[in-house]
Amino acid sequence: MAIYHLHAKLISRASGRSAVAAAAYRAASRLHDARLERAHDFSNKSGVVHSEILLPDGTPERFLDRSVLWNEVEAIEKRKDAQLAREVEFSLPREMTQAQGIVLAQDFVREQFTERGMVADLNVHRDIGEDGQAKPHAHVMLSTRSVDENGFGAKERSWNNRECLLTWRERWASLVNERLVELDLDVRIDHRSFAE
Repeated sequence: MAIYHLHAKLISRASGRSAVAAAAYRAASRLHDARLERAHDFSNKSGVVHSEILLPDGTPERFLDRSVLWNEVEAIEKRKDAQLAREVEFSLPREMTQAQGIVLAQDFVREQFTERGMVADLNVHRDIGEDGQAKPHAHVMLSTRSVDENGFGAKERSWNNRECLLTWRERWASLVNERLVELDLDVRIDHRSFAE
């Protein structure tokens, strides 16, 4: 049965995190971290079925390279408590095929993140849940700074607004439900809490 899950959190240096390490883990890849002068190798991790970087219009193509992207994020952030990236994780309906789930995730990421000016590192995972069934979900790492043809600019504080998160949560539910209707699947999800 389709379930609703969308969670957002910050990846911060204050908690000892590295954007390069987080990206390597989510993409099941090996990336060199220039700031820490070490490699993060998660290439043996299974379950990653799709991985891509989506860019806003006018963004340098060098950011299509995951290592370049997240090392530039690390380099531009000078504070020891810097917010490096935002991660949004959401469940994909089990009722959809793997390909349908990937397209749905891409559409949501383009509409809600890259069109707002964020660089998005999308990774779709298809793990097996405790019930033995597929547990498809997506991890999206997002830039916290504006970006133009020259690279990263200022922090975009409006993306931290609670209203932004509420918009993403509601839109994810409506987009999933639209797609379920198109596919003639008789299930729906709801972003509201049980009390609501």
